[in-house]
Amino acid sequence: MENNEFFKDKRERKPRTEAPTFNAEPQYTEARDLNWEERTRAPKGEGRPRREGGFERRDSKPRSEERTRREQPKDENIVFGLRPVIEAIETEKQIEKIYVRKGAEGQLMTDLKDLCYRSRIRYQEVPVEKLNRLTRGNHQGVVAIIAPIEYVGLEDILDRIPDDEQPLIVVFDEVTDVRNFGAIARSAECAGAHGLITPLKNSAPVNGEAIRSSAGALTRIPVHRAGSIRNTLKTLSQQGMQIVAATEKADTLLFDADLTKPTVIVMGNEETGIGKEVLKLCDCKAAIPMVGRIESLNVSAAAAIMLFETVRQRYCKN
Repeated sequence: MENNEFFKDKRERKPRTEAPTFNAEPQYTEARDLNWEERTRAPKGEGRPRREGGFERRDSKPRSEERTRREQPKDENIVFGLRPVIEAIETEKQIEKIYVRKGAEGQLMTDLKDLCYRSRIRYQEVPVEKLNRLTRGNHQGVVAIIAPIEYVGLEDILDRIPDDEQPLIVVFDEVTDVRNFGAIARSAECAGAHGLITPLKNSAPVNGEAIRSSAGALTRIPVHRAGSIRNTLKTLSQQGMQIVAATEKADTLLFDADLTKPTVIVMGNEETGIGKEVLKLCDCKAAIPMVGRIESLNVSAAAAIMLFETVRQRYCKN
């Protein structure tokens, strides 16, 4: 009863008809007297107060739309739809990768997969959400990414080497990071390398980001995609080139290796290194001498050191 009397006294002391008092700036109480049209026309900061500790709402796109826009590949030529992709393959366009919806069926889809097999073009089955992120168009369950560069054959790389220069080629063994791939290509072009060789599988795509990371070097230096790195190394060895592996587990230091000969430098995956089967084909295993406590270098940094030690030996003899 005492509590009821207390609240009753408060109501009597402060009639309901009186406007309540708030600990806020005067503009807040003024804003309460505005009707809806006046509030929407009020200048920013005058019609609607900011709640203490809150954030001012920005005019922006929905989060889902922003996420879709961010996930769409940039600077890549995308072809989607069953017939357009089939036509792209038949006209021998340089295709980087093909994505196919999981569980997709139909005669055209079967024809597409058969054509990929005959043309030695790999495709990857992915959820439909992946395709929707790549394009907003009617993809019909298939999206192809056209390579921004023109790949060349191994013979083309060898034929382009001038007679008065010692060959220098860089081989990637499962280097999957796009930025590392581009950075190595940049160092290779600056060091005068005659070509790059990358495997068809388990390799970074040569896309817009790789080209930007290479500062455009990937549009200048020939790139060959090999179905088998081991067979390619055997072919290069038969051409009289020495195969040099960059590995920290080697007994020979890089500065003791003879890089004045026709040379193929093999760079491996940053985590697992060069594969065992590929290492068996290498004539020389060279380690970069290091005196710090960290035992390994970033693969692009290691490649730059290997390449410019080659330049030093060949062009800075005096």
